Parts: sequence; structure tokens; C-alpha cells
Amino acid sequence: MREQTALPDAGAADGKPDAAVVRDALGVGVAVGLSGFAFGVTSAGSGLTLAQTCALSLLVFTGASQFALVGALAAGGNPLTAAAGAFFLGVRNAFYGLRLSQLLALPRAVRPFAAQWVIDETTAVALAQPTRRGVRIGFTVTGLTLYVLWNLTTLLGALGAEAIGDTDAWGLDAAGPAVFLALLAPMLKSGTERAVAALAVLLGLGLLPVLPAGVPVLTAALAAPIVLWARGRRSGGAGDGADRPVGAGEGER
Repeated sequence: MREQTALPDAGAADGKPDAAVVRDALGVGVAVGLSGFAFGVTSAGSGLTLAQTCALSLLVFTGASQFALVGALAAGGNPLTAAAGAFFLGVRNAFYGLRLSQLLALPRAVRPFAAQWVIDETTAVALAQPTRRGVRIGFTVTGLTLYVLWNLTTLLGALGAEAIGDTDAWGLDAAGPAVFLALLAPMLKSGTERAVAALAVLLGLGLLPVLPAGVPVLTAALAAPIVLWARGRRSGGAGDGADRPVGAGEGER
């Protein structure tokens, strides 16, 4: 189904009240922003300094990539492999940006600053709005709330890492990925999307014991082309069967 690239302006009949958009955006921003504490603790426990931990949140600002990086480093992975895994996870934000650029329609001078906030949560909130005004409010409020809270809790988590002790015992390294999986799950609506997610999990977990840290994340990215290839083969086979004359090999209905 073709997506609409043009949105109605504010005041449309199906528009959502600004207060409702702000409420939803704040809910997502606060809920996810607090998980920055887990990243700060995990990063400091992985051996990164306070400055390095805070710089990751300030400059990278994409939680899944940040957790992937420090997780790979904590497991003894090569820094280049860890960085590559984090980079490929972050590439998805570029695709979000292609869609959001059409919906937000921001002035050219503002786009480089807005790009810093193009992440899973801001995209999810923005795409849920029926009007351009709602998209802009949802994106801005979610981005601002999440950026401030994520960086603040990252700092607090890094400072409190010594008091907590062994982060593995607390399981804080799993808190961030759990949050992102919870956000992702409701978006898997089609059978193809669920198949890609399931195969990615199988590849990532199955190869974890045999590949160096950080490499299973890269390998899991193969799930999408594999599922699409299998789907294309199945569709092609069905098409070939549809071209055969009725009654060839089966009875007429």
C-alpha cells in the first residue's frame, strides 16, 4: 500500500490535540530516558572513563548502538569490531531520516540539528501523528525530553557505577536492550517483519558462542535479505503455478 507523503495541516478534522501529543511524547521520552542510567553503569563497568561514557551519549545518542559498543568491549571484543557493530545498528536511523524529512518538512538550516534526534523513539512518536503539526510536536518533545534525560542519567549511572559494584550481577546490561525490544515488538505487524526479527534473534544468539564479540550483531543483519529472498522464491513459485492451464496436474474446481 502506498504511503502518504503529504500530511494535513493543523486543524484537520482527524487532528490530535496538542496536549495529547505532548503527553504521549513525554511518556516515551521519560520512560526510555531513565534507562540511560543502565547505560552509564554498564559503560563504566566495561572500562570506559566518565568522559568517554558521557561523550557517547552526547554525540552518538542512539541507545542500541551504545549498548552494542560497550557490550562488545566488555566481552573482550576488538574495538574496531565493536565500533563496526554499533555503526551498522545506527545505520537504521538514516532510513528513518528519509521518511521523517518528508513529514517534518523542516527548514534546511534546522535539519542538521534535528538529525541528532532521529532515533527509534522520536520516529515512532512522529509517525503516529495524523498532522504535520502533530509530527513536529511529537518529534521535538520526544527528542528534547529523551536527550536531556538520557545524558543526565548516563552521567549519574557512570558516577554511581563504583557504588553498585558488579554490573553483571545486577543485570543492568540487559536493561537497555529490553527497552528497545519492548518498543520494537508492537511494530512487527506483518509476517515478513516477524520472520526477519525471529531469524535475526536466532542468528545473533546462535552465533554468539562461536564468533568474536560484536560479530554476531553484524551477522544478524543478514536476516532481512534472507527472508526477502525466501519470500521472493515462494512468490515466484506461486506465480509459475498460476500460469499453468487449469486441470494440468489437478482437477478443475
